[in-house]
Formats: sequence, C-alpha cells, structure tokens
Amino acid sequence: MSTLRDEVEVLRKIPLFAAMDPAKLKLLAYASDKVEFEHGQVLFRQGDAGDSAFIVLSGVADIISESGGTEVVVAQLRDHALLGEMSVFCDIPRSATVRANGRLTALKIGKGYFLELIKEFPELASRIIRELAFRLAKTTADLAAAERAARH
Repeated sequence: MSTLRDEVEVLRKIPLFAAMDPAKLKLLAYASDKVEFEHGQVLFRQGDAGDSAFIVLSGVADIISESGGTEVVVAQLRDHALLGEMSVFCDIPRSATVRANGRLTALKIGKGYFLELIKEFPELASRIIRELAFRLAKTTADLAAAERAARH
C-alpha cells in the first residue's frame, strides 16, 4: 500500500513533473485519486468525454484503436506514463480506448485540476505538447512502416 510520500516520489520521477516543487507534487498527489484496475478493465473508451488524465504508477496499459468492431492495440504505456491528457488538454473526445494489461495502479487527475496545473506551470503545457508531438511522430512512423509491409 503506497503512501502520499510514495506517490510524490513517483511523480518526481515523471519527466513531465520533475521540475515541480515538492510541495506542489504533494498537492497533486493529494488532489488525485489512486485507482486500481484488474486485467482487462477499461480506464476509458474511445469517443468518451475527457474528464480526467491518468498517471500510471505501476502496470501496463494497452492503447486500443477501435474501428468497425475491430480492436487494434496500437501502443502500450508503462510505469510513469501519462494517459488521457490529450482529450483533457485539447477538450476533444478520447482518441483511443485504454485497457489494463494485467494489474494497473494509477493516479486519476480531474480535468479541472489538470488545467489549473497547466495555468500555474506554463512549462508543463510545453512538456505536454512535446510529448504529444513525439507520440504523433512515432505513430506516423509506425503507420508508414505498416503500409510498406502491407505492400510487400
């Protein structure tokens, strides 16, 4: 069972939050809800409204694209990953379904508090944009590789 101190230590290891003052990290950990998911449980579904972001404390999350009744695991995110921030940050529906692959423990950060953090720490917004850009570049490269493989 983790304590608030443990959660602050995990937050400190996440590059997105590494520069934040320890007191602010403690407030973030306190304002967040610790949630646990069993294998196969869904954190959120593609198309849902983005009411929160998640930080994976431990475990693996499958990022799933759904189309025409078919599911494709497009990525897996592990310990210390930030999930769901795109829909919260950009105020758009969830772009993918996220499902626990094994036992997963996370901190759930409500949309209002997440947006307040961004206002208080503008450098956080630039880090989120950078992370989203890296993910987009990786997805684009993976898609191009899949298209090349399909042609051969």
